[in-house]
Amino acid sequence: MNNIQEKQMKGLNGWGMLAAVIIGGIAGLVMIIIGFACVGGEDIPEHPEFFALAAAGAIVFIVSLVCSAGFKVLAPNEALVFTLFGKYHGTLKKEGFYFVNPFCSSQNPASAFLRAGKKVSLKAMTLNNDKQKVNDEEGNPIEISVVVIWRIQDTAKAVFSVENYMTFISTQCDSAIRQVARQYPYDVSENGDEKSLRGSSQEIADVLKGELQTRVEMAGIEILDARINNLAYAPEIAAAMLQRQQAAAIIAARQKIVDGAVSMVDMALKKLSDNNIVELDDERKAAMVSNLLVVLCGNRDAQPVVNSGSIY
Repeated sequence: MNNIQEKQMKGLNGWGMLAAVIIGGIAGLVMIIIGFACVGGEDIPEHPEFFALAAAGAIVFIVSLVCSAGFKVLAPNEALVFTLFGKYHGTLKKEGFYFVNPFCSSQNPASAFLRAGKKVSLKAMTLNNDKQKVNDEEGNPIEISVVVIWRIQDTAKAVFSVENYMTFISTQCDSAIRQVARQYPYDVSENGDEKSLRGSSQEIADVLKGELQTRVEMAGIEILDARINNLAYAPEIAAAMLQRQQAAAIIAARQKIVDGAVSMVDMALKKLSDNNIVELDDERKAAMVSNLLVVLCGNRDAQPVVNSGSIY
């Protein structure tokens, strides 16, 4: 059964068969009534023809009742998977009102989850699994969840190849998340690698989609999209990682401040020298550079000191 392939079946027009079943049921009742009315209180063996008429009417009526179980209604993007005496009979996918073999039974192992009876939905569905704790490439525990958009492509595989395609894709989604998450770090590594769970969303989505598609191929499921929905460090290391991120941000900010301060000091010295405002020896230049860097790089506003005497 694992290699079973979907085959589409064509149901008969439901309206024509409905008229035939109604007419047959009414005709059967009329035959029963006429047969017993003609017999009346007399013995049946003396009037076998009326008994035969009533018996035929009963058979026609019973056949009409049995046939009434063969009517099926399908809305757009719905399908019915039929088995006949334990064997796969075919799949009805086109919307409309149909009549099929009344002895066929429809199958859908996920009917309890979808609340759609035995009909198999062909619509795009969304799977949003709960957050789970996994380790990234660097071994850091993280909490991650993904949103998967999927649909059934092969109804026969979905129904017969797995126990329940809803729980199957949910389980495979958890497994794929673990597989992909441990291949990448949470954030961009120090060596400048751009691929990370947080910074390379499109690349990670493509890898996750491919990994999940490979896992659910046997169930006849097509993965339309798969993206990370929630990503965070686990609570036990979240505070430490936040401090590390803050420290990295402070260092980066300080580097920009120092670069800007050095540029401004250099510009100030050149302006003083080019405009012949004041002549400074190396010692005084060093003192001026020190003071300017303290003012420009300090966290607090500088407190000016007025010098009314000579700087020498």
